[in-house]
Amino acid sequence: MKPKRLVTNAMLIAMYVVLSLVATINAGNMKFTLDSLPIIVGAALFGPVDGMLIGLCGSFINQLITWGLTPTTVLWIIPAGVRGLLIGLYAKHHNFDMSFKQTQFITISSALAVTAVNTLMMFIDSKIYGYYSVAYVFGGIVPRIIAGIIVAFVFGAVLPHIIKPLKRIVIEPKKQPAKREEPAEIRCPYCKAPISKDAEKCEYCGTEF
Repeated sequence: MKPKRLVTNAMLIAMYVVLSLVATINAGNMKFTLDSLPIIVGAALFGPVDGMLIGLCGSFINQLITWGLTPTTVLWIIPAGVRGLLIGLYAKHHNFDMSFKQTQFITISSALAVTAVNTLMMFIDSKIYGYYSVAYVFGGIVPRIIAGIIVAFVFGAVLPHIIKPLKRIVIEPKKQPAKREEPAEIRCPYCKAPISKDAEKCEYCGTEF
């Protein structure tokens, strides 16, 4: 992995952690957060592997800071990884040049997928720790879906304005193949007519070399 790409991923992971701590509102089984933006940016910029790593690493660090290392820590980092993977795969499929509609489609679709995965993780966690109830696990799913769609729409609208300048900074331009230099044309020193390289006599003026 190139240094620029590695540094950018590290910065996006750090940004994810910061946003998950200062730009997140937890309300019972619901969470309103802006922490997905760095994942979306990294995935749209570099593809599925980077997007997934940003999500997994950022979410893991957040889990350690917030809850410490628990038996279910791995469950709670999966949704962020899924978001990065889905957006990265879609961006790569479109050669990292998505239209506004395509950007909106994948950000909203991935938000819905993450909501479903989060609900599944909550269900498993609640069963493990014995706090399961239908109202707690599934009661807030509709508001979570609505909130996820709204945030995803906003992120999809601003993403092109973030990606465009980042591409110029981070993505190195492809090296153009070196132009093949044509050998200089040989001409007669007297009449300036073109002659072959091994010619012993000019065919136009008759000068011998």
